[in-house]
Amino acid sequence: MPTVYVAGHNGLVGSAICRRLKRDGIEPLVADRATLDLTDQAAVRAWFESNAIDQVYFAAAKVGGILANSEFPADFINDNILMQSNVIDSAWRNGVKKLLFLGSSCIYPKFAEQPISEQSLLTGPLEPTNEWYAIAKIAGIKTCQAYRKQHDFDAISLMPTNLYGPGDNFDLRSSHVLPALLRKCHEALMNGDANFEVWGSGEPRREFLHVDDLADASVFLMDTYSAEEIINVGCGEDIRIRDLAECIKQVVGFTGELIFDSSKPDGTPRKRLDVGKLHELGWNSKISLGVGLKSTYEWFLNNVQRS
Repeated sequence: MPTVYVAGHNGLVGSAICRRLKRDGIEPLVADRATLDLTDQAAVRAWFESNAIDQVYFAAAKVGGILANSEFPADFINDNILMQSNVIDSAWRNGVKKLLFLGSSCIYPKFAEQPISEQSLLTGPLEPTNEWYAIAKIAGIKTCQAYRKQHDFDAISLMPTNLYGPGDNFDLRSSHVLPALLRKCHEALMNGDANFEVWGSGEPRREFLHVDDLADASVFLMDTYSAEEIINVGCGEDIRIRDLAECIKQVVGFTGELIFDSSKPDGTPRKRLDVGKLHELGWNSKISLGVGLKSTYEWFLNNVQRS
């Protein structure tokens, strides 16, 4: 069995990758933030030197929604660039056979043609509400490509769509749209409210992929894909935020009304990935949105609402 390091193992994506690897009998190597600060170049180099690693899944990131991105732009660009650069460089220096870098669909232009193909990268302006994070992720993609070109380092880059699932962030100040809506709906139910508020008009469309599907795709691509070109990972279907909120109401059991606060930003009007390349390679998503929402709400009730 290869020695596999998962950077960001406590996060939504990293924890899902760890679960997936364990299904294959692989116990991933991990290090929490107290043990290894990924923004510290010397510490990262020393850690890689002391561990013989075959594969790296880079799932570490400073992430957040529109509010967090607007309040902490320097943190989002600086911390993410430092972490990914340190890990990619140290992996190459210490003989890692393959590295998988997880980017984000926010790297694509705000008004990219739908569905968004991998060739849309760097063809137009970014969505301003998360450009700091997006620029950091683009830097990560380009770092992987540069190390492949100059050093023949087998680094691949995956661009997941919007993710959700067990282990998600449900903090209303820093969470993404799906967990934020789920928590707000739950709290409205608990408080006996007549309605709950949704930011924006509810008209933007988003694609949502269960994080366990992403983990499965990541392991699949680690085993089968090796190229400079980035590859999209998604389910290939999108939904209006208004309709997502209605689905969440049904899962939670809330019977009140939705109120849309149009004074809040909508973000990108539509974002659906072209996953044709991934389908051609032989991978398709398996977890439907309905099933995924139910399991995510169960996880929330057992792990967040009780805490």
